[in-house]
Order: sequence, then structure tokens, then C-alpha cells
Amino acid sequence: MKKSISILIKPASSLCNLRCKYCFYANISSMREVKNYGRMKPAIVDALIKNVYADLENGDDLSITFQGGEPTLAGLRYFEYFTSIIDAQIKQVKVHYALQTNGTMINDTWCAFLKSYEFLVGLSIDGTPLYHDLNRIDLHGNGTFHHVMETKRRFDRYQINYNVLCVLTNPLAKHAKKVFDFLSQNNINYVQFIPCLDDFGVNHRSNFALTPNRFFNFYQTYFTYWFKQLQNGEYQSVKLFDDIINQFAHKRRTACGLDGQCQIQYIIEADGSVYPCDFYALDQYRLGYIQEKTLRQLFSEHIALDFMHTKRMLPTMCATCPFKQYCCGGCKRMKDAMYVNSDGDFCGYRSVLEIILPHTEEILYWTQLSHFKYTSLNSALPGKDFP
Repeated sequence: MKKSISILIKPASSLCNLRCKYCFYANISSMREVKNYGRMKPAIVDALIKNVYADLENGDDLSITFQGGEPTLAGLRYFEYFTSIIDAQIKQVKVHYALQTNGTMINDTWCAFLKSYEFLVGLSIDGTPLYHDLNRIDLHGNGTFHHVMETKRRFDRYQINYNVLCVLTNPLAKHAKKVFDFLSQNNINYVQFIPCLDDFGVNHRSNFALTPNRFFNFYQTYFTYWFKQLQNGEYQSVKLFDDIINQFAHKRRTACGLDGQCQIQYIIEADGSVYPCDFYALDQYRLGYIQEKTLRQLFSEHIALDFMHTKRMLPTMCATCPFKQYCCGGCKRMKDAMYVNSDGDFCGYRSVLEIILPHTEEILYWTQLSHFKYTSLNSALPGKDFP
């Protein structure tokens, strides 16, 4: 039986040339005994690929995403070395590459490489120039919007497939129409809105952290303009909308957490340590080291099993929710950002479903007419449930 396995590699650990004000991985890494593992060494690359391929057979699929920190800080030579080792493998495995980047290090040489291996790139642009430059700043406190838009134009010239990754902060969520207009005017056809989360263990909410009410208000407004555009024959891939249609219309999961079931995503840090989820790359969740064990062996570790099967107490209002069997409380890390609010009387995700699902047949109809080609970052469910 054909297997599809996904891994996420942090080749430069938490190293980054920006100081984004809401960075969740800066918070995660600060809580570990070793905050930054530096750049991944060639010996770890060799062992990583060997042990990943140990669980693969001819005809299988392997999806490899590079993330950070800022993964391009590992250097282009790292990526050239990595892909050369993959190319040298004997097993006939279909490999799909993806890269999530802030875009500030990308030049023509990078673009030529990314195009040669058909990388799918996630490019971080925060919705509008104002909010991007307020939060996504360099080491000197300067905004990076102009630089990142130049990278977008490079991607267009090189015909590189890319999605825009937009961190949906609570302030930005008030401006759904401005975000929609910006993306439409700049011909951005693939976008993923990433809910901004509070840091672990905080006693009060930050100004950036998204709330369920604001989550709903954003998508309520955005859907209005998005659906009107769709009826005019223009389809923009919004990751959440795609995931909902896939789950409810096609019975296919394309997002980890939306159905409340945690998966093992195989987050591989620069030292080879492996974690079950990007949100839980903490010492207490370390499954082991990829240079010592295969993915199947790591999947069988008790830490992995505990992570997947830990029972959760759902809010009271979930008991009467018509979508409970589909959602089951959703992603546990996202619970305060998009699900039940602090008062326990409103669920942002339920309210979004109540807006979108009545239009399912129309969405499918207009999508088919537009001959839309689905190419979304992380469109397949991360990880693999080994039997």
C-alpha cells in the first residue's frame, strides 16, 4: 500500500534575521534547555535521509517542508547538499519540497534553485503594508514590506508556486476588507491566515493574540467579498475555506487539528531532535533523534502515543454543537484563538461553519467552473499514522 509521509525540518533552528513581535517559535525555543541548535550539520542530513527512507518503498510519497526561524539562514549550499543526497537515493520515491520563508534573503540565485526543484513556497506577508511593517521588523526595527514584495515579484517572474502566509493578529482581524483588497489587487491567489497565539503559560492575553469573536468577525466579512468574487469566476484559495470544503464535502482531512485529532508531524530540529508538533517543540515532548531512530520507531514512542491520545475536557457549549463529531474541540493549541471564548458562550469556528456550509454546493459549482488548480501549502495532512 502506497504511503505518504510528511516531515518538517528546521535547518537553522530558531535563528532568524527578523524580530517579528508575535513570533510563536521564539517563545517555544526560549522555554527549552537549548534555545537554539544552530545550523544542521551534513552528518545529520545524511542520517536524517537514511532513517526517513528506511520506512519508504518504491512508489511512496515524501513531503519535506523547511521552516524556522528563518530556514534560508542555513544557506543555499545546505539545500543543494540536501537535495543532492535525496537525488542519490535508490528507492523510487516521489519527493515534494516546500519552504516557509520571510522572503528577505531571497535573490535570483535562490529563485533558480527553488524553481529547479519545484519548491512550493510559503511567503509571509501580513495582509496590509501598515500591519506588516508594524510587526515584521528587522534587527534595526525597520519594516520589511518593500523587501518582501520584491521577493513576491521575483517568484512571479520565475513562475514559482507560492502561498502567502498571513499571521492574523487581533488588530489585523478588524480589517478584513482591506486585507481582501490588498490580496486581490496584488494577484495573490493562495493565502493561509495563521491565527496569532498567546505565549505559553501567560496569565493575561497579549494585544496580538486572536480571540474567537475577532476570528469570526474577520472571516464573516472576508467570506462576503470572497464569495462574491467567486461568483464572478475568480477563485482565491483561502486555506480554511478549502479545508472546510474538503472535510465536509469530500470527507478528506487536509488540516491537522480541525477535527480535534492530534497527529505526529515529525518536526525535526537542527540537532536531529524530533517533536510531534510545531507548537510543542519542547523538551518534554521530544520523541528522540532522527539520527538514532526511524520515523516508525519514533511514532511508537510512548510520548508520541500520549500526545495523540490525551483526553481533553471540552467546553460545556460543545455538548449541544451540531458540528461536535466533526470538530471535537478542534486544535488544542488554537482553542483560545478560534474556538470557544473566555465567557464560554460563543465559538468562532462554529459560527464560521454556519456561514460557509450552507453555500457548499455553490462553492463546488463555481470552483469547478473556474477550473481552479488546488495547490496549497500543507494541503496534505502532516505526518503519518504508522500501523
